[in-house]
Amino acid sequence: MSPENTSVPLFEICVESHIARAPEFVYSVVSDLPRCHQWSEECTGGEWTHGAPGAVGSVFRGHNFRRADVVAWAPVVRGDWTTSAEVVAAEPGHRFSWAMRTDAGRAQDSVWSFTLRPAEDGTALTHNFRMGAPTEGIQAITAGMSDDEKTKFFKEWGAKVKTDMAATVGRLKKVIEAA
Repeated sequence: MSPENTSVPLFEICVESHIARAPEFVYSVVSDLPRCHQWSEECTGGEWTHGAPGAVGSVFRGHNFRRADVVAWAPVVRGDWTTSAEVVAAEPGHRFSWAMRTDAGRAQDSVWSFTLRPAEDGTALTHNFRMGAPTEGIQAITAGMSDDEKTKFFKEWGAKVKTDMAATVGRLKKVIEAA
């Protein structure tokens, strides 16, 4: 994918799972972002810094850790770092979404979400990630890359994100069904 063609998203990834709990309960867990360390591949926790926890417009600062071997050839952030995200949808029992923010605090075209549908004996949970235009971070990573390197990076990064999302949903299933 070319980052210059923003009519097609740079990334659009989703993974699904069935969870043997009601959508309202599943929502109460996935919208509790300070608990994300229990299921996320990179987020080790965080805190709400603005607004009511989980409400549209509220801001969450996430604490993250990335191993050195993740897309090792690319200049991605490694070790500890923080992110800032703004809740853009909060529909209990249905959808919870947050957009990554720039260093200046503006929401970017990089949205993570959980959508929930009632299903037999529980909830159909879908974890979505969509990035339309490259974020501030992606622009910094790819700034010195050739077109071939960018293509390679987007392919490898997309595969990494999908693998991480599948692991996240698997952990969420265990956490929620054990509660």
